[in-house]
Amino acid sequence: MKKSISLTLLMAASALAGCSQGSDSATKNEASGPTIAAPAGMEWTATVSKTPEGGFVMGNPAAAVKLIEYGAFSCSHCADFSETSKEGLKALVNKGNLSYEFRNVMNNVIDVPAALAVRCAGAQPFFQISEQLFADQRNWLGRTSSITPAEQQALSTMKPLEAAAMLAQKLELDKFVQQRGVSSEKLKACFADEKALDELGKMSQVSQTEYKITGTPTFILNGQVVKDANTWDKLEPMLKAAGA
Repeated sequence: MKKSISLTLLMAASALAGCSQGSDSATKNEASGPTIAAPAGMEWTATVSKTPEGGFVMGNPAAAVKLIEYGAFSCSHCADFSETSKEGLKALVNKGNLSYEFRNVMNNVIDVPAALAVRCAGAQPFFQISEQLFADQRNWLGRTSSITPAEQQALSTMKPLEAAAMLAQKLELDKFVQQRGVSSEKLKACFADEKALDELGKMSQVSQTEYKITGTPTFILNGQVVKDANTWDKLEPMLKAAGA
């Protein structure tokens, strides 16, 4: 994450590149675990924390079924998953048997400012803002077409965090999260945070070295990479079969 921004990757983002296609195979085995009550007056989806790996997890910390998504904000298939899974996934999490963690992958340079902006809000609103950013994906990602050749040249000479801050402005990602409670001062600090940038780079590296991930979204279920299930209709029965 220390090297300069690649403009080839920048322009690839406008085509929603870097995503893996959904699979055509699925398991039909369905089961379901018993409901585990959340703390009084709460739902398990309101229990959100940051993980040592750099992701954000919602749900019962002691849930027997643990789902991790490696996803990217620029990925159209990740946006599709966010839309199709949002009700069913939260319902399973609220039963208390399933926890769901999202780890950012840097498919291209656009994912850097998007991840920095959303993560700047902290743990509690992370999933809500992520869902909203995915829903608005075509709008903010479409603004890459407004980046002029001169700006592209300037981006190529900037340090990564400087380039990320400029891209956040061009794509109006800064306004997006400010409208959701992130102050301009806090956002400025997030876009000067080298540790946050390194954390994103490490998550992407681990996705490749440890899990051999080549596309997004990719799911890890109880420590194992899920094969042939990149969409909610295929993943849901697997979760239920595991006891979610």
